[in-house]
Amino acid sequence: MSAIPDKPKLEGLEAKWGPVWEETGTYRFDRDGAERAEVYSIDTPPPTASGSLHVGHVFSYTHTDTVARYQRMQGKRVFYPMGWDDNGLPTERRVQNYYGVRCDPSLPYVEGFVPPHEGGDGKSIKAADQQPISRRNFIELCEKLTVEDEKQFEDLWRTLGLSVDWSQTYRTIGAESLRASQLAFIRNVERGEAYQAQAPTLWDVTFRTAVAQAELEDRDQPSAYHTLAFHRTDGGGDILIDTTRPELLAACVALVAHPDDERYKPLFGSTVRTPLFEVEVPIVAHHLAQQDKGTGIAMICTFGDVTDVVWWRELDLPNRAILGFDGRVISEAPEAITSERGREAYAQIAGKTVFSAKATIVEALQASGELVGEIRKITHPVKFFEKGDKPLEIVSTRQWYIKNGARDEQLRERLLAHGRELAWHPDFMRVRYENWVEGLSGDWLISRQRFFGVPIPVWYPLDAEGNPVFDQPILPDASQLPVDPSSDLPAGYTEDQRGVPGGFLGEVDVMDTWATSSLTPQLAGGWERDPELFGLVFPFSLRPQGQDIIRTWLFSTLLRSELEAGQLPWQNAGISGWILDPDRKKMSKSKGNVVTPAGMLEQHGSDAVRYWAASAKLGTDAAFDPQNPTQIKIGRRLAIKLLNAAKFTLSFDASGAGTVSEALDRSMLAGLAGVIEGATRAFESYDHARALELTESFFWTFCDDYLELVKERAHNGEGQSQASAVTALRTALSVFVRLLAPFLPYATEEVWSWFGEGSVHRAAWPITSEALDHAGCNADADLLGLVGGALVGVRGAKTAAKASQRTPVTLAVVHAPVDVRDRLALAADDLAAVGRIAELRIEVAEVDAVTVAQIELEETEA
Repeated sequence: MSAIPDKPKLEGLEAKWGPVWEETGTYRFDRDGAERAEVYSIDTPPPTASGSLHVGHVFSYTHTDTVARYQRMQGKRVFYPMGWDDNGLPTERRVQNYYGVRCDPSLPYVEGFVPPHEGGDGKSIKAADQQPISRRNFIELCEKLTVEDEKQFEDLWRTLGLSVDWSQTYRTIGAESLRASQLAFIRNVERGEAYQAQAPTLWDVTFRTAVAQAELEDRDQPSAYHTLAFHRTDGGGDILIDTTRPELLAACVALVAHPDDERYKPLFGSTVRTPLFEVEVPIVAHHLAQQDKGTGIAMICTFGDVTDVVWWRELDLPNRAILGFDGRVISEAPEAITSERGREAYAQIAGKTVFSAKATIVEALQASGELVGEIRKITHPVKFFEKGDKPLEIVSTRQWYIKNGARDEQLRERLLAHGRELAWHPDFMRVRYENWVEGLSGDWLISRQRFFGVPIPVWYPLDAEGNPVFDQPILPDASQLPVDPSSDLPAGYTEDQRGVPGGFLGEVDVMDTWATSSLTPQLAGGWERDPELFGLVFPFSLRPQGQDIIRTWLFSTLLRSELEAGQLPWQNAGISGWILDPDRKKMSKSKGNVVTPAGMLEQHGSDAVRYWAASAKLGTDAAFDPQNPTQIKIGRRLAIKLLNAAKFTLSFDASGAGTVSEALDRSMLAGLAGVIEGATRAFESYDHARALELTESFFWTFCDDYLELVKERAHNGEGQSQASAVTALRTALSVFVRLLAPFLPYATEEVWSWFGEGSVHRAAWPITSEALDHAGCNADADLLGLVGGALVGVRGAKTAAKASQRTPVTLAVVHAPVDVRDRLALAADDLAAVGRIAELRIEVAEVDAVTVAQIELEETEA
């Protein structure tokens, strides 16, 4: 036990206790002799290791940590690892900005490469000025920077007091993660759950990569309606259509109207010629056409938006895509454009960006008279990659997919059933999962045309003419993993057969980062690597995460577990809300309104920041104003009060402590037993905020009322009455320290070191009998509140008389309801002592609450 300082303070506690916890293994997972029933395992979110953490991370990770600490004190062996999500676009983008480079896979590797720039965010360096380097050099820089970022993240997490077992850390780009990700993918392929297809793909022209449905977001963008005249081939005049994308006119394959639209019913099955390009296209019917939008008839282009893709697929239309991977119009015109006028019109837009092509087409339509009326400006939602800066295009590419239930009714029903089986905290978050599953429109696209990620472990044989045979992929044996097909060889081939007829071609795409993150239970739990560990922790007890990634991380993890094991990967899902800025807008890096936590932790202390975070329930959004962090200040005050109350409590001679005999002491302990029961029940239902609220409220009652009422007896009392007070005080202190330990780990550890054994974070969670055994079965739990009310009245009377609280009282008359009078009398001596009352009368009166009816102060010199 350590000495109690003369002036306890919060400053320095992080530096004092953090190393002790690490050295003694306070939070280490002990698997020796463990059984699954005694293990509590947490599938912790691996933060993206690119840039910096923000206050939203502190918010949600603190929620998880309170649960981990509670379960550990309940005697569970807590498996609480930390992962780093260090592959994917955010890391590549940061490396490009940080080092002033970009990846060019055609370049050779340079030994000992020194980047042209290092430090800051590098955003002042234009993309065109970034130095191109080889893929291997680029990946080395990615690995170097992520390792540095992870060190900073770990330091911050340690300062915050996360009770993570740092020996269980993993990286999503580490060798074990690579192997597990590739093994799971191979099994998906072998079972027919993963497949390759040439199909329309949402494409980000900046990053030159495919984008999955879960990574989309709508952003309102300025646009304009253009009314175009299509010419009926039967000579019946023109059909007018409204479009916001006249630049895709060369890719038009049909006009479409609703089958019930009386205006166009007679035209279904007939054809029209497109303006400028003079291509004959049919008029077709489909229920997705909107009768009240524009002229009620639309052009189908390959591809302007996702509805075009649906029409193209369901109506079996030709593909005349004209946009390339760089977002420019491809040089070769579609074969359907055969007229000289059409070829000339196409030549004017070939090689241009979408923006420039639109201007050219509009000008040509105006000159030809096929643009009717005025151009009408509008604002409408446009799909973006959530991390992108330009609207997405749709191009035809060959990609890898994993079945997700979008086109498999039985799989979708199993996923929905798992969603109902999973315990959601709060329960209403289940609806977001169900809406996502029911709204899926396509299988999960997992391949990415990027560099820093898990390589897709596939090679393709080349035929006699050197063309890849995509439907006969070559998969590695599990013993070969991990592999990089761009540099490693498939079994039975030699390096000189790479890229030549009759040889092979290695896949160069990598997996979407979610394809690895969806395996975090497997990565952390040692799947196919450490069967004993995996058997202890899987399925995990808890998946904590933010609400915004239910559609990505939660869904994809559940999907992979269903495909691989046919079961849920966890028993509970704890969903945190968002952090909002003072204007009630979600904090995010893209909005530029985030607050980084390092300064907050340094200024206010970790316990204070944790208190603020833990005060919010799961699923509830919380506003944060860094200029007025009220809740953080309240948390700091609570932590300081705990230190001071503990010092005060431990200052009394405890040599005679043992039996609690006095009514007020028993009342306090009876009330405390109710707090233990309520806080335990709250934690068991994943309501950490309620547990904190109950504990904090009664702690202030303990400090403001009980300590004041018994301090005279504890200081100057004699015999059993003094021993009763000291015993009750120490019992309460022990309980309060443990109840607050999940929220204020530093202050509680400091206090525990003054009187307890070992770490409070390995101590047993309090149980009601600890208090009730002292209080007795007939203790009056409400007595403390009644006497506290009388004390408030006495103090108020002194304040009204402008007298010091130390002023002696010659007479105080307290009125109380008939059923309260005798109960108050049981604590009359304590009330008289703290109020310095010479004569205290407690009288029955017709009042609703305890009231000080009369008070006479002893005359003192001014």
